Amino acid sequence: MATKIYLDNAATTPIDPAVLEVMMPYLTDFFGNPSSIHSHGRKVKSAIENARKTVASVLNTSPGEIFFTSGGTEADNTALTQSVEALGVKHIISSRLEHHAVLHTLDHLEKAGKVSVTYLENDQEGVLNIDAIPALLEKHPRSMISLMHGNNEIANLLPIQKVSGMAREHGAVFHSDTVQTMGHYTFDLQQLPVDFIVGAAHKFHGPKGVGFLYINGRNKISPFIHGGAQERNMRGGTENLYGIVGLAKALELANAGLAEHQKHVKGLKSQMIRLLQENIPGVSFNGRSADVENSLYTVLNVSFPAHADNEMLLFNLDIEGVSCSGGSACSSGTNQGSHVLNALKLDNDRANVRFSFSKFTTEEDIANTVTILTKLFGAS
Repeated sequence: MATKIYLDNAATTPIDPAVLEVMMPYLTDFFGNPSSIHSHGRKVKSAIENARKTVASVLNTSPGEIFFTSGGTEADNTALTQSVEALGVKHIISSRLEHHAVLHTLDHLEKAGKVSVTYLENDQEGVLNIDAIPALLEKHPRSMISLMHGNNEIANLLPIQKVSGMAREHGAVFHSDTVQTMGHYTFDLQQLPVDFIVGAAHKFHGPKGVGFLYINGRNKISPFIHGGAQERNMRGGTENLYGIVGLAKALELANAGLAEHQKHVKGLKSQMIRLLQENIPGVSFNGRSADVENSLYTVLNVSFPAHADNEMLLFNLDIEGVSCSGGSACSSGTNQGSHVLNALKLDNDRANVRFSFSKFTTEEDIANTVTILTKLFGAS
């Protein structure tokens, strides 16, 4: 039986046992509805508010600016839709490299005639022409910038501080999809002037189905999901109690171990780059993902040379026990290909594979994966 190697952590991460441990009591003993006023309800309501304080503390902001959601997609949808509905945004600046949670929302808003959208140009490495932003903001005074912090496929990082400065200088709203970078970088929201950022627990060893939206206190928006007074009237629906508790613990652990985590994962990424270059002639890397210090260090997007079995590469890796993806996790298992890689206008004869790492990935995992790849490509 093939060894099981998991290198698809940008899709989802395994839950940390310490996170599961703090969640379990809220799956068993503490089962009350947080909206109930009796003791069972008050007990769990307190747990949610403590989780909110933990998230706010990690981000150096106020608990009143943290709102729990079902994940990053809902958080992105809320920020974009309600900026148009409640903040009067008439124009949005984004890119074709964004996650579909953003792109599909922008497409919906534009088709409904609620907003116009400008997509920044990118070069063949996926670097955005952010220098075009000031002129666009001058031309469209009621604008929003929506650009992801770390690209989930090619690992390019946005100079988020620079872009946030552009937004503030021109009075624009700034939203950044930080799903891939939350729990992997430090965010100090007293120093970073953003209006909306998001997180999804399962990207940093928490449970699936829970995330959060940070809303800068200067913005007064309406609910995206109606139906109840939960989340201080900002999101209807009974709270995902155990998910919220798990999210807070996972983010707390990620923040506490950040320096060690970064060192470990950057070492793995450097190891994989070196071994691939040594063993597979013609290998290259997409985007800026091979720049270990200046890219999203958890992701490496590899371009393999033309080969007769390239169309079967992901399948063959899976047969050998290696789990990875050919692009965004949300496109895995489809035949549509990656919209991000398509935007880079890459050579269609090459196979592109995204490997992504976590604190549970080992050097042995990397070495064994490259050995398997070398065998598949018939190199000596």
